[in-house]
Amino acid sequence: MLLQNKKIAIIGGGPGGLTLSRLLQLKGADIKVYERDLNKNARVQGAPLDLHEESGLAALRKANLLEEFKNNFLPEADRTTIINEKAEIFFSDHETKKAGKFGDQHFRPEIDRGVLRRILLESLKPGTIVWDSHFTSMEKQNEGWLLHFKNGTTAYADIVIAADGANSKIRPYITDIKPFYSGITMLEGNIYDAKKSVPQVAAILRGGKIMAFGNTKNILMGQKADGEIGFYASFKTDANWAVNSGLDFSNKEQVLDWFKKEYFEWSSIWYELFENVAGPFVPRLIYCMPLDQTWEALPNLTMLGDAAHVMPPFAGEGVNMAMLDALELSETLTSNEHNSLQQAISFYEINMRKRAAIMAKESLDNGEKMHSPTALNDMLNFFSRH
Repeated sequence: MLLQNKKIAIIGGGPGGLTLSRLLQLKGADIKVYERDLNKNARVQGAPLDLHEESGLAALRKANLLEEFKNNFLPEADRTTIINEKAEIFFSDHETKKAGKFGDQHFRPEIDRGVLRRILLESLKPGTIVWDSHFTSMEKQNEGWLLHFKNGTTAYADIVIAADGANSKIRPYITDIKPFYSGITMLEGNIYDAKKSVPQVAAILRGGKIMAFGNTKNILMGQKADGEIGFYASFKTDANWAVNSGLDFSNKEQVLDWFKKEYFEWSSIWYELFENVAGPFVPRLIYCMPLDQTWEALPNLTMLGDAAHVMPPFAGEGVNMAMLDALELSETLTSNEHNSLQQAISFYEINMRKRAAIMAKESLDNGEKMHSPTALNDMLNFFSRH
């Protein structure tokens, strides 16, 4: 077994890193996950996730966690309403969409990010997660790596796997290829107790998803657990918008004034989102890895998820690709088909890059469609066909 007597360090405790940890532990591997958060409750999690049969759900099935997922997913959060900037409804499948069945390739059940993280965390052996471990650097030591963390601690690992997201600090040890800016920025906000805080929007949302299109701009949102919703104002701009906007993203009034100016054709219904947001807004620049990226495999270092192939969110594939990475990497590392770790890692990375490039292209194309002058009609045509 390639992993026999090997200490494995996974950097990052997101869905990809935790799924890999679970899958490798089931095969008896020695795993530590180094996560920068102080504890499991340190962060508000982002938008809900829809998992796909052939990727995210396949990984959970292999991890023996599908039943736990079924007990915790949001049954009607996959219902979609498409509206224009005036909040006029053009499409809704709330009444027509049949309850999905697990095993159906078209069923994409939604789950709250925080809930999925909890399921994965609770599936791991006690002591697997080393909290408050913000990775800063590493150096070669013996056949492996000596890891350094911001809190002054160090740790040795024979194999390091980067699951530390789009701004991965480990990726540069593998390749100097950098992502490119897609031309789209999203401004993220969260609403608590949505029915009470934003009644007009909640009445349209109805526990599902809203996609609103108007004048090359979007508002996208989805139901989260405990009555919370996450929303994004999404628009084309340059990569320096957040810095040059002059906005204080913790100042609701300032951001609302910006919205009224930039989304001036949009209904006042949307104002309640900006007036009742919980915590500061978060500007998110949407990046994508080059579709033709390649590098030489290393014998003791690899990566998965956004660290390997960050892509726009407009096809719902990011978390699914990360969890499929975890599934394929775990199976490659624990199979008897490869003569060395480097050969196994190379096999995984070649396949991972190929399929990620296909999904990234789809995500980029969808992003262009959703921010075009014909976005509303394009998306109506898409949903009517599906």
